[in-house]
Amino acid sequence: MTKKDFKIFLEALEELEKEKGISKEELIETIEQAILAAYKKNYGEYDNLSVRIDEKKAKIVISVPKTVVENVEDDELEIELSEAQMIPGKKRSKIGDVVEIEENCEEFKRNAIQNGKQIVIQKVREAERQHLYDNFKSNEHQMLNGIIRRIDDRKNIHVEFDMKEAVLTIQEQSPADLYRIGDRLKVYVSEVEKTNKYPKIIISRKHDDFLRRLFELEVPEIEDGIVVLKSVVREAGSRAKVAVFSENTDIDTVGACIGQKGLRIKNIVTELNGEKIDIIEWKEDKKEFVKAALSPAKVESVEILDDEETARVIVQKDQLSLAIGKAGQNARLAAKLTGMRVDIKTLEDLEAAENE
Repeated sequence: MTKKDFKIFLEALEELEKEKGISKEELIETIEQAILAAYKKNYGEYDNLSVRIDEKKAKIVISVPKTVVENVEDDELEIELSEAQMIPGKKRSKIGDVVEIEENCEEFKRNAIQNGKQIVIQKVREAERQHLYDNFKSNEHQMLNGIIRRIDDRKNIHVEFDMKEAVLTIQEQSPADLYRIGDRLKVYVSEVEKTNKYPKIIISRKHDDFLRRLFELEVPEIEDGIVVLKSVVREAGSRAKVAVFSENTDIDTVGACIGQKGLRIKNIVTELNGEKIDIIEWKEDKKEFVKAALSPAKVESVEILDDEETARVIVQKDQLSLAIGKAGQNARLAAKLTGMRVDIKTLEDLEAAENE
């Protein structure tokens, strides 16, 4: 490789650093490893062989460390004193010194990058995948801000985060969202796993914890631990229920989440493009919690059955549709929020059952 070619080679690495976010030093190390593997494949195994890309001299140095001895017993590991002193710069070598013996393989060096091309590509891809995994793994279960770069034919959203890209699949999108190329987008990193190929990165705007993170961003009392989000459930794009609690009885937990003039909850609803949110005060008493969870319906009474997992709820007839909700949504979310099975009956149902 000529010095001109070597300069082009280094410039290409710098470009990769900018595009892929992998450091030039990391790339050089992977390439050195690739060249070492290619050399061993061509010339046999050497346990103590090393490969170094010398940027200043614009050359590839392949060398073997050898110990200076009086009489050589192993020519792969040792070199005679007289021979060592003939090496340029090693004239003052003495017994016991270790000198680097450069391998005479100019033809291999000239073609090293070309011969090791596939290994280099593989190593670079491995480094890129590791870098991508590390970056997103450190943000797992956190909120990230990105920019929409592309929307593919399957309606998947390609989002860029500091030159790293992840895909918001249609399965993780909220039905209420509208996506435009160039828009900024908040997402929740719900899962990051290593695979044989690129890491599995799941970002979401549909996950319950996406809403949890939005509350943490908007409500300082939650971030400070004064108010606790006990439970968050949602049917993305339609409705959500949030249960909040504070050990400080002087704190208005629901009011803290709503904010002055409703500003905090308005910001969250705006981010969710109109998703309705019921904020409920968490209760340790299961009856009271189930009653609150069925808001905005008015509940007459709640009975916890013997299995401790079922709540029988009694409402007035005119409150039944409100308690159940459209397509059963209100009752379904209340059940998820409280972790109970919710069985809703009217007073008329109860009286009819007693008269049978």
